[in-house]
Amino acid sequence: MPPLPPDNYAPPQEPLRLIHEDAHLLLVDKPSGLLSVPGRGPELADCLLSRVQAAFPDALLVHRLDRDTSGLMVFALTPHAQRHLGLQFEKRQMRKSYVARVWGEMTERTGTVDLPLIVDWPNRPLQKVDHETGKPAVTDWRVLRTGAGESRVRLSPKTGRSHQLRVHMQALGHPILGDPFYATGAALAFPRLMLHSESLRLRHPDGGVGMTFRAPVPF
Repeated sequence: MPPLPPDNYAPPQEPLRLIHEDAHLLLVDKPSGLLSVPGRGPELADCLLSRVQAAFPDALLVHRLDRDTSGLMVFALTPHAQRHLGLQFEKRQMRKSYVARVWGEMTERTGTVDLPLIVDWPNRPLQKVDHETGKPAVTDWRVLRTGAGESRVRLSPKTGRSHQLRVHMQALGHPILGDPFYATGAALAFPRLMLHSESLRLRHPDGGVGMTFRAPVPF
């Protein structure tokens, strides 16, 4: 089992990066290293939700990203928008796309990982593949480029399991670089988890028009 990362929480201190704001929606580019929601204890109170609500008191949580993942998060500004967006996630109508740098030069250009996942209870919050009791988890992947012993890939999750992209890439033998949970050896020697939520396509809660938002990849 890989060692657990240290508990010392030192999130980046930087202004909110707003991608979009209207009467119903708020799209924010979350930095790597910042919790989406508060953890247990006052030392883990600083998070994107609290920072957003300091500037937008009516903001409501819709979904989360892992602490170490950067990129797009959508917040609702009305209860109606929160319900509308929540149903889109529940019905898998929300289209999310990530970019990652992974260990090794992948030889195939595209593929799909279909491996059920479940929490690795003695080692939580780690997740693991379990074909008997795991919940369905599906990820489409496409190689963008390879070189220097690594690959840049676009990942499109069809389900929303915890650590899904991280475990699926590890299962392929190509862990995401800088992953404190699932990478080992030289693949760990990076300043952050090289995983970014790049684009999000949703239906606007007011009228249902399809909209796509993007946050530039920082690596």
